[in-house]
Amino acid sequence: GKLWCIISLKTKNLVGGAKMEKTVVLAVDDEEFNLDLIELALSENPDFEILKARNGKEALEVLKTNNVDVILLDLAMPVMNGIEVLKHLKSDEKYARIPVIVITANAEEKNRALELGANDFLAKPIDVEELRLRTLNHSKLKKYQDLLEKTNIILEQKVKERTKQLREALELLKEAEYETALRLGMACEFRDTETGMHIKRVSLFSKHLASLAGLSEEEQELILRASPLHDIGKIGIPDSVLLKPGRLTKEEFEIIKKHTLIGGELLKGTEKFPVLRTARIIALQHHERWDGKGYPYGLKENEIHIFGRIVAIADVFDALTSKRVYKPPMPVEKAIEIMKEGRGTQFDPDLLDVFLKNVEDFIKIKEDFPDTQQSHLVSICKSLRGEHS
Repeated sequence: GKLWCIISLKTKNLVGGAKMEKTVVLAVDDEEFNLDLIELALSENPDFEILKARNGKEALEVLKTNNVDVILLDLAMPVMNGIEVLKHLKSDEKYARIPVIVITANAEEKNRALELGANDFLAKPIDVEELRLRTLNHSKLKKYQDLLEKTNIILEQKVKERTKQLREALELLKEAEYETALRLGMACEFRDTETGMHIKRVSLFSKHLASLAGLSEEEQELILRASPLHDIGKIGIPDSVLLKPGRLTKEEFEIIKKHTLIGGELLKGTEKFPVLRTARIIALQHHERWDGKGYPYGLKENEIHIFGRIVAIADVFDALTSKRVYKPPMPVEKAIEIMKEGRGTQFDPDLLDVFLKNVEDFIKIKEDFPDTQQSHLVSICKSLRGEHS
């Protein structure tokens, strides 16, 4: 079937709380059956309002008068196909940051769409529940991004008026920004790790390694607050791949690798906001390797931003020494030996030397923030997924 859906989430902040307006869904398709399918999938939720259009051009006209937060895009459409629509959206500053989920059974088309800026994908035949949940997830993420941007803009205006008050507010914003980044990162990590404390530890590891490496206090704070979003792109990876307990196939690994590009697209257009700009660098580069054999771009040595090189070490150390769905935790001593083997190939040799020289500091951080601190949240997540502890 040929399907294109646009989801618009309208929010309004009220004093003392937030009021959520209906999520407006615009389904665009030349086949009435597909429009009915989308309406059926979403109509059970009273927070959704469904609109319909019959082709891509008509949908673009609707965009001119509607605030859109998420786009579900089938790549096979008459009048204007999904690839053409995607190019139009991503080349227009007004629409470029709207998350786009493509719907296709063609792997080649899916990869092309991801390269052009699509944020996620759904495979055909469509799972109705997955469609609903991914729609909700992306609309929530867009809401958080908009909230952060609006808050930053307001604070930038106020700083000219009341310096002292703004300094206090800015500190509060930084804490809220960090907490939001942590929780957004944890939302992804709960899908494939035992707890979201991995996000907290990587953040603290990264700041400490940045300090030991001689980075400025400002850079240390940036990497602390931005690194929780290093794996935000995992929101676009199917559970069947992300939660697979066994070894991944070559094709599955290629899908996993896309989380770096998805993360980069989610954080695209945030150049005005230092933390989100830094988070995008990290999301794109934390799987690059010193020898140039990493992904997604094959950067090498100092082509990789120092933030990406630092988070690569922090992420691998915690991943090796933590329990995962596919492995038990590794003893610290063995993890260190494995990381030593990656000196000058996987890792920046100088940064790794600094890390190894001070490894006791990182072990202490790991001990201070064990996975058991959030075991109750893990149990809830597992219960919702129908898993057993």
